[in-house]
Amino acid sequence: MTEPPRRRPRYRGTHPRRFAEKYKELDPARYPGIAAHVRARGQTPAGQHVPILVDEVLAALDPRPGERGVDATLGWGGHAERLLERLRPGGRLLGLDADPVELPRTEARLRALGHGEDALLVRRTSFAGLAAALAAVGWGDGVDLVLADLGVSSMQLDDPARGFSLKHDGPLDMRLNPGHGVPAARWLARATPAALEAALRDLADEPRAAVLAAALAGRPLETTGALAEAVREALAGRAPEDEVERAVRRTFQAVRIAVNDELGALDALLRQLPTCVRPGGRVALLTFHSGEDRRVKQALRAGARDGTWAEVAPDVVRPGPAERRDNPRSASAKLRWARRA
Repeated sequence: MTEPPRRRPRYRGTHPRRFAEKYKELDPARYPGIAAHVRARGQTPAGQHVPILVDEVLAALDPRPGERGVDATLGWGGHAERLLERLRPGGRLLGLDADPVELPRTEARLRALGHGEDALLVRRTSFAGLAAALAAVGWGDGVDLVLADLGVSSMQLDDPARGFSLKHDGPLDMRLNPGHGVPAARWLARATPAALEAALRDLADEPRAAVLAAALAGRPLETTGALAEAVREALAGRAPEDEVERAVRRTFQAVRIAVNDELGALDALLRQLPTCVRPGGRVALLTFHSGEDRRVKQALRAGARDGTWAEVAPDVVRPGPAERRDNPRSASAKLRWARRA
């Protein structure tokens, strides 16, 4: 007896609420062309990440066959794919990332593309531990190139369970490594108005930092939606609607950076870079807000003055109009690079 044909599985209801069901691009086997369709609309497919300034990064790092490289923020692996192409034959890339959720998925994706242990090493650690990671894999004498893309990946931003999302309500977590530190809800509940005001001002250039700090510090805000709504309530009647929404995004940025001590980790990376790069080696850093860019610029220029770096980028490199149109999340990116003396 012939079995009747099975109907194609469908989402539950016309407007599914679960993230895993909401976006067809999360199931590429069933919808093989949907990711390309989403990109063609100038959007980032859910669960994926579009690497930024790829050609410019490759030009700055100039990867060559046989060299050693580090992608200190592996993320989805978009930059790593292109670096691996240039390092072959004979070269190797060490990919670092602190995220225990996304790292195994990225490693599996890159392995499926044919990048074995002979070409790609993967370690779960923050880039703040770059020197220790190099020593652990036997590269204590340094590498030829280092990339650090300091932006939060689209996979983290899009998944409500990670607590970064403005689009979907979820637990207010925001930790890049969910097993380390305290979630954003607890950080906010413990924060004093003075500490929160400093974070909003210094980490997000928020012009209404004092007003928001007085309204948010110490409050039991358990979800991303609750935090966004609290910002809107605090600024109701004080600013135009579009400026209020920008304040919401800036608040999320400031809290995320504080929760993960991102600037502390960046300072640690910048201190280690000169001793981790071989003579003639190259470094490239992608930043996404003024606090990061200021630190990178100052560190590289100081190294140029004392002879550590033979050459540094004369100007910041930004995405062009076409990239900003095709990938709106690239708009705030800035690339700076340097070459070791």
